[in-house]
Amino acid sequence: MSDLATIADRTEIEVLRGEHLDAAMVGDYDRFASLFTKDAVWRIPFANVELTGWQEIRAGIERMQTAWEFWVQNSHQGTIQLDGDAASGREYIFEIGRQRDGRSVVMYGLFHDRYQRTRHGWKFTERVLEPRYLDTTPLTGAPPQGSWDDQ
Repeated sequence: MSDLATIADRTEIEVLRGEHLDAAMVGDYDRFASLFTKDAVWRIPFANVELTGWQEIRAGIERMQTAWEFWVQNSHQGTIQLDGDAASGREYIFEIGRQRDGRSVVMYGLFHDRYQRTRHGWKFTERVLEPRYLDTTPLTGAPPQGSWDDQ
């Protein structure tokens, strides 16, 4: 991979995936939606979620995030296959959290992605979450309150 354009494309796609995680974690729903093309699809089949376009994706991420008491997602590099101004890839993830209704989730999975180069950089055209391991055993921990010395 000595072609600088290929290295730049791969780096920009990794940045896009990092922005996706960061925007969700910090509740920046406008930024989250802006990472997708205007007609993109974001799917979470096991949760019966399919959102199309910026408005649905923006409303959907806010609705889903407000359901959580706490939620953390970590990602791990996967693959990227470039094909001109389009690309596809996978990103591996770990999630842990508890919803406000008391349901807990520990999940390992992967995103199956399609990307498109736009005049604003690389964007998602499709992002599909596939769980590979799911544990709904109630979590006993909670977000820390106060300082570490108080724990």
